[in-house]
Amino acid sequence: LILAHRVRRTRRKTRTQKNVMASTSALAGVFNNLAVSAGARATKTNVVAKKAFSARAGAGKRNLTIVNVATGPRGPLKKKSESSEEDKIESATEGKGLFTNVDPSVRRIIPDAKGRVVVKVVYVVLESQYQSSLSAAVNNLNATNPKVCFEVSGYLLEELRNPKNLAMLKADVETANVFIGSLIFIEELAEKVVEIVTPLRDQLDACLIFPSMPAVMRLNKLGTFSMAQLGQSKSAIASFMKKKKESGGFEEGMLKLVRTLPKVLKYLPSDKAQDARNFMNSLQYWLGGSSENLENFLLMISKAYVPALANYDMEIAEPVTFPDIGIWHPTAPTMYEDLKEYLNWYDTRKDMKFAKDAPVVGIVLQRSHLVTGDEGHYSGMVAELEARGAKVVPVFAGGLDFSIPVERFFFDPITKNAFVDTVLSLTGFALVGGPARQDHPKAIDSLKKLNVPYMVTVPLSFQTTEEWVDSTLGLHPVQVALQVALPELDGGLEPIIFSGRDSKTGKSHTIQDRAAQIAGRALKWAALRKKKNAQKKLAITVFSFPPDKGNVGTAAYLNVFGSIYRVLQGLKKEGYDIGDCPGNEEELINSVLNDKEAKFASPDLNVEYRMPVKEYEKLCLYQEDLHENWGPPPGNLNSDGQNMLIYGKKFGNIFIGVQPTFGYEGDPMRLLFSKSASPHHGFAAYYTYLEKIFNADAVLHFGTHGSLEFMPGKQVGMSGDCYPDHLIGNIPNIYYYAANNPSEATIAKRRSYANTISYLTPPAENAGLYKGLKELKELIASYQGLKDSGRGPSIVNSIMTTAMTCNLDKDVKEIDINIDAKDMDSDTRNLIVGKVYGKLMEIESRLLPCGLHIVGCPPSAEEAVATLVNIAGIDREDEEITALPQILAQVIGRDIESIYRANDAGILDEVQLLQDITEASRVMVGEFVSKASDPSGRLAANALGGLGAMFGGANLALPWGDALKGSKFENVDVAACRKLFGYLRFCLEQIVTDNELGALTEALEGQYVLPGPGGDPIRNPKVLPTGKNIHALDPQAIPTSAAIASAKVVVDRLIERQRVEQNGVYPESIALVLWGTDNIKTYGESLAQVMLMVGVRPMPDALGRVNKLELISLEELGRPRIDVVVNCSGVFRDLFVNQMNLLDRAVKLAAEQDEPLEMNFVRKHALEQAEELGLSLREAATRIFSNASGSYSSNVNLAVENSSWNDESQLQDMYLNRKSFAFNSDSPGSGMETKSAIFKSALSKVDVTFQNLDSSEISLTDVSHYFDSDPTKLVASVRKDGKMPSSFIADTTTANAQVRSLSETVRLDSRTKLLNPKWYEGMLASGYEGTREIQKRLNNTLGWSATSGQVDNWVYEDANDVYMKDPEMQKRLMESNPNSFRKMVANFLEANGRGYWETSEENIDRLRKLYMEVEDKIEGVNN
Repeated sequence: LILAHRVRRTRRKTRTQKNVMASTSALAGVFNNLAVSAGARATKTNVVAKKAFSARAGAGKRNLTIVNVATGPRGPLKKKSESSEEDKIESATEGKGLFTNVDPSVRRIIPDAKGRVVVKVVYVVLESQYQSSLSAAVNNLNATNPKVCFEVSGYLLEELRNPKNLAMLKADVETANVFIGSLIFIEELAEKVVEIVTPLRDQLDACLIFPSMPAVMRLNKLGTFSMAQLGQSKSAIASFMKKKKESGGFEEGMLKLVRTLPKVLKYLPSDKAQDARNFMNSLQYWLGGSSENLENFLLMISKAYVPALANYDMEIAEPVTFPDIGIWHPTAPTMYEDLKEYLNWYDTRKDMKFAKDAPVVGIVLQRSHLVTGDEGHYSGMVAELEARGAKVVPVFAGGLDFSIPVERFFFDPITKNAFVDTVLSLTGFALVGGPARQDHPKAIDSLKKLNVPYMVTVPLSFQTTEEWVDSTLGLHPVQVALQVALPELDGGLEPIIFSGRDSKTGKSHTIQDRAAQIAGRALKWAALRKKKNAQKKLAITVFSFPPDKGNVGTAAYLNVFGSIYRVLQGLKKEGYDIGDCPGNEEELINSVLNDKEAKFASPDLNVEYRMPVKEYEKLCLYQEDLHENWGPPPGNLNSDGQNMLIYGKKFGNIFIGVQPTFGYEGDPMRLLFSKSASPHHGFAAYYTYLEKIFNADAVLHFGTHGSLEFMPGKQVGMSGDCYPDHLIGNIPNIYYYAANNPSEATIAKRRSYANTISYLTPPAENAGLYKGLKELKELIASYQGLKDSGRGPSIVNSIMTTAMTCNLDKDVKEIDINIDAKDMDSDTRNLIVGKVYGKLMEIESRLLPCGLHIVGCPPSAEEAVATLVNIAGIDREDEEITALPQILAQVIGRDIESIYRANDAGILDEVQLLQDITEASRVMVGEFVSKASDPSGRLAANALGGLGAMFGGANLALPWGDALKGSKFENVDVAACRKLFGYLRFCLEQIVTDNELGALTEALEGQYVLPGPGGDPIRNPKVLPTGKNIHALDPQAIPTSAAIASAKVVVDRLIERQRVEQNGVYPESIALVLWGTDNIKTYGESLAQVMLMVGVRPMPDALGRVNKLELISLEELGRPRIDVVVNCSGVFRDLFVNQMNLLDRAVKLAAEQDEPLEMNFVRKHALEQAEELGLSLREAATRIFSNASGSYSSNVNLAVENSSWNDESQLQDMYLNRKSFAFNSDSPGSGMETKSAIFKSALSKVDVTFQNLDSSEISLTDVSHYFDSDPTKLVASVRKDGKMPSSFIADTTTANAQVRSLSETVRLDSRTKLLNPKWYEGMLASGYEGTREIQKRLNNTLGWSATSGQVDNWVYEDANDVYMKDPEMQKRLMESNPNSFRKMVANFLEANGRGYWETSEENIDRLRKLYMEVEDKIEGVNN
């Protein structure tokens, strides 16, 4: 983390006075405000310095620091009773629950003064590489200097979370002469440093702060030199502090400024110039990092600023500097600044011989570790790679732009092609930039030119090795944000921990088993570049969930076998051996399943390999660990009683295998366990087969998603004991993942080391209207033409009757067929018709994905229209684009927001106006898209060139043609529309630029796959084109200000609706769910909702990272603070630990406000719980819950999907057991701690349950996650009054955000999907997999009945009419997927049996008969 820029002395004396004075003028503000100044007389880099440096590095190589901390099967675990030297120096009681418990006194050095002047130095640094070098410098000075000695106390920033350590720091600073701080970039800890040092700053002889947060930088003081005005004036410093897009940002900006300053120093008053030079020299000494440099640094500062040493003569050497960038090797005689020179040495080494075609690994290092002599972990990694036969080119950079050495040293100087086969970064940082700012586009440009796999491993900076091993969280959350999330934006892969640090010395060491894992995986990626395609073996892995023969090939939105067939054909063209591949998709399904109608558990599923138990025990090194959960092998899963069965089929060098499932889905008792079980033997055998027997060069996990990445283990930063790490072994993991699911894709990246390649979700269409709904629309059209005639009332009667038939009376309360419309006044009639019309338009315009996507198959022109209309419907402030509905509304002098509100109120004319605007939008976009389609109706990339002629001057053709001619919108703002349609053109280009198959080929050939964001293509079209390596976002960037504004709208509407429905009474507590993907797509809207409910505003720090809080006053809030119970999904927990910390702090901040209890329900409930449970107020205010670390979901979904539950109380027990783990910001290192009593108590006070829908692609019945996290009936069971809470869903899928009841949302979902011919016919067109999708929606509907009771009887009745009554439909379902059809029949019978659906005996008899028929067919029984 330490910056290490060499600051060169400017020797040029030929500059004109004019140029120098110009520089002086430009920087005058700096010195006028005493903001910063520095000067230096640095010695030039020389061979002697480099050789001395390299000799020290070579010594490090000969005494490699390699530690086997037993993180995996490669070494034995330390017994609990044993304690190391490091254990002994860790505090046993203080700081419990923090990430590190190391006692800072291990860094304390107290000299034997012997009459010398004692200078006390206190330092605070981000990480520990300076500890050893600084300690060596101090010990040498104390042993050899006759005039001065040094007392030193050192602290790592993370240790200041411990109140005891903070008190020690304060006591040390109170008696210190010199304070030093470096890289203090964690806001909450920076504030503590400022709080301690500020009142003591004047009494310090010197205070030196190297690049840190601005507030800390302002503490700098060397004589007259100060930075007190830093960032607050119009100085040069203030300007560079605000440059957000500059490569390296704040740190690089500061160093560039420092380089400019020497030339102006001679024009300053002598005292200021000298102090500035001292600061400049100090920076150089510090960045030089060696113990020699640090000795002279301490002497210089002491001589200049400690009064007792003012008259002493001391010999102080100039700073010794080293190359800014270069090539380093632990056994090299020097450092190299030229690749040819390095290779001349490397290729003539006597100690190592390499094969002619040996893979070459480019390694990226931090210079600061080299100059401080803390390079043992680098030496260990180099040794591991070379021992496996790889050549290495280890490069370093002194600044934060590692793209410079990458471009200089990783290309062949002759061919200009990539010289390296894989890049392995050991910095843990983004390629360009440090903790403050990054330049991802520049990094991506460099990496794309190089075009090799890019792995970014992580050193442990804030924890000791033992602390990481013992942690269920794994890697420290700050490191996850800085050193995992940010490199992912560059396309970085495989965030595996490679080094730890010693708690006593602070020195870094290689973690041997992790280094072995990294080296093995790096060389497997490199091998993909060298091996011929015809020889490569690829294991395509499909999923079957729930475990049923009808579910083989499960994946969100994807026609898996259709896609695999296209992939195989594509691979064949690239020269891969696909053997005797079937001729079509249907034959491919049959060959893998063998018999589509067989049970999943039967041998009729094709068995590719039978693994004897002895072979399994020999090859699977961790199989004994599985005995605790599953007993000895072979077990009864994926087994014939003697062998482990590997299901699938080989075609040449391609194996299509079926991943086993978790194994405990059907076991109610296992589902109740609070923590997830290990994988079973069959699961372990599958991956053992891929790596050790099939010898896969790569595995392709096909679709969203499997079970591998959700197996137990640390959240981030896997150890060798974590099951995902065990299972994937050394196989490169390529993973097709839905573009709209970046959160779970990120889990796959971090926990199973996947290169995630995005695929498109099916094209969206408007749901349309059908049957009675269509008839209703026609009746409304008649009413609008005849409402003032005598026929008006009779038409309203028909509308009400038809609406009742369509069950719309549940949504439009004003409908009452017992009242004749002729007895109503015209306003009432118009209101009823307006509200019915509004509901119809809501249904008709709802977007739904139709059919299933096939990899590499772009949408048709018609299919793109609905998506583009919705893209056009959103204001985009960043691009200065106005939404099309707003542009059209402005033509008639209106604002679209007022039209939305009037539409929601059911004002008939306003409903019609909104429909007119919607229709005009569709016609405009339809006309635009039609110009870009080829004769087949597909979007043609070449047609887009012709569209270019439509964008430019006012006289050119309009992109939307004559769409508005003759309409009330004809006089539209052409300039605004052109800008919008220019953006739509860009979006259209992204849609047709498909690279899903291309990205797979690139990955399999060991190339760099371009990274790109995941999310909703409508909200963020930059998700397109697909075929990118999906990443999430910087977790510290959310919630954004726009997300907070959107969240406020939803929170206000939610609270107001509940208040109105409850006769003016506010809800006291709301239980809600936070999802990972939703918060990525919306940039933290639901996260902001929680904070706004409790009346706290999230705020950015000085570097724009959201990690501060501001209490909203009750006056500004205008309502009580609402209590919350937050259920974070396991994925949210893994991705957003820092935000969970923020949430917990927000709730506790609200609870601690001394306010009237009727205005602060957080405090009211916390006080009650504190008394009830014997807790402190802060403990009682615990509200942020999730699963145990390494576990996911409540298992309610598994129970429902497998019908493995007896009654609802069993489901509620699952939820309570698995979701009662709390996060505590007061002990963040503890991970998730079980807090069942407070969880149950908090739920008992809930008045409202609440969830968000943010994307048209995923709604309540599309996935099981939503009902799995719904506590509605659970709340009723734990409330003292037994009252069912209100339940609401916020729908922000369109610009007109809605808050609907859960039952309203289920009805809307059912009408637009399960009961909608457009949707189910689209699914049936996908055959086997489409039938499974239909069954899944029915199963999820059943899940909502189980958890909430909010599914109306008519939903099941109408679904039965559609799917079970019609003999032709029965036949289609039976023929396409008999197993899924059987499950559908069982779902209906189960809904009836559990009391969720009342129906006729005729329907039940038909279902029973159908079940017997399909059962017989599946079993092969002929009647």
